This record gives sequence, C-alpha cells and structure tokens, in this order.
Amino acid sequence: MELTYTCHSEYGFLESVFLKDVKAAFIDEQSIKEQWEELNYLNPPKFETCQTEYKAFTDILKKQGATIHFLPTHHKTGMDSLYCRDASIATDAGMILCRMGKKQRQGEPKASRESFLANDVPLFGTIEAPGMVEGGDVAWLDPTTLVVGHGYRTNQEGINQLKDLLNSISVQVVQVELPHYKGPNDVFHLMSIFSPVDKNLAVVYSPLMSVKFRSYLLDRGFDLVEVPEEEFESMGCNVLAIAPRICVMVKGNPMTKDRLEKAGCTVYEYDGQEISVKGGGGPTCLTRPIGRYVELG
Repeated sequence: MELTYTCHSEYGFLESVFLKDVKAAFIDEQSIKEQWEELNYLNPPKFETCQTEYKAFTDILKKQGATIHFLPTHHKTGMDSLYCRDASIATDAGMILCRMGKKQRQGEPKASRESFLANDVPLFGTIEAPGMVEGGDVAWLDPTTLVVGHGYRTNQEGINQLKDLLNSISVQVVQVELPHYKGPNDVFHLMSIFSPVDKNLAVVYSPLMSVKFRSYLLDRGFDLVEVPEEEFESMGCNVLAIAPRICVMVKGNPMTKDRLEKAGCTVYEYDGQEISVKGGGGPTCLTRPIGRYVELG
C-alpha cells in the first residue's frame, strides 16, 4: 500500500496532532467553579476524574504512534480550549487561524498561533472580523473537498474568507446549512452530526442533517452509519478516525459502536462523561490533527 502525507484528511493514518492537556485547560477545581456555568457546561467537571479520563484518551492516540504536541496553558484561554480543534484548520499550505463564534473563546486562535510557530508549523491565513469560523464546523471529504457548516459558530462572511483562501490551493468548499436546534448558546457544529471515518463511510445523525447534504454524501458514494436518537446527546456521532475505519468514541453508545463494527470498523472507547459530555466536546473536538498518511489512488 503506497501512502502520501497530507493535512487534508479526517480518516488517514494519524501522524501528527496537537492536544491540550486537561490540566492545562481546566487548571484546577477553582477555575472550573468560576467558568463552567458561563461556558454552558451541563455540570461542573470533576477535576480528578477528568485527568483519569484524559489519560485514557491520550493513551489510545499514543498506541496509534502519532506524534503529539501539547498546547500550554495560556492566559487568553479558558476551559473550552481543551477542545482544540475549533481554533484552527490544517491545510497543506499551513494553518488557518479561525475566529471563534463563541466570544469566551476568541483568545484561542492567537494562543494556537504561538504554539504553531514554536513548533515550526507554518501559517497560511486568518479569518478576520466580522467573519467567524470554528474548526468543528469543517471536515475534509477528500484532499480537494472541504465541507463547512453555516450556523451560529460559523457565519457567511467567515465561509467566504475560507473559500478565498482555499481557492488559491485548488480546494473546493462545500457549504452545508445547519439547523437552529437548541439555539446560539448550544454547542452545535457540523461535526456534531457528521464524522467521516473512511473515504466512503461516515457516522451521521440524519434527523438534524439537511436533505441536500445527506443526498450529496450518498451521491458521492458514502455509506452512512446512522446514530440512533437515544445516542445523540451522549456524543454517539462524534467519532474520531485515527486510521481508515479505526475509530475512537465516547463510551456509552453501544448501538452506534455495534453499527460501526458491522461496517468493518475497529472501535476504541474512553470514559468521557467529564471531559466530553459535560462540555459538549467529543474525541474530534479534543484533537487538532495536523497531518495524516492516506492511500494513493
């Protein structure tokens, strides 16, 4: 099997990834007490349990052999910086720094920028005001196609800027309309309802997908692993591929896990009640993949 390295993949063999350790994001019990309610967490995460859960999650990535870079504590970021995917987008031309739709997170792209430069990761562009784009609203379908969700965290101006940047490297941006669902204060991204785990397989929550987007995926030849209603809130649809059909998901979604396995996937689980469910950020949100190896052809 011949492989090539690219940043334009959600399901290739994970080679390099940025994470933010829960201790660097949550700091301590007092910091959690001061922030959790304003940030719209379901309940205050239990700091000691968070550390146990996070270690189990990172151990899965380490076993995969990925190179892990840890983002440090930063005075311009808070608890939500644990979900480090949202502050940037990885491209083969360098990183695009986002502009966050959630006001409490607007310091995260600048903090990410400092870490990227410190690790010799090139920069490609920045989403500027009044544009807004969050990394949880974008996903690569293939090396030349990026889908982006238009919702409360990513606006039309941000999408237009993203299109201009990516057009210069011959990437097509496909815009997807997102539902109102629970409104602007909820944690809802494109990847809340769509997780590609191979070039022709994706985990989806169809009740909140537009007919146009769902039909588009089917027309492209995707098979869809449907998340049942009872496993949507428990993050059944937020699935991280660390290689084609090798997946990581939050424990507690047995029907989705079974459907993935029947589709030929290997599934690793971690306890994520504290670090994922309470803050609305599953395994894709916890990671900022930088590069993957994908099969040629």
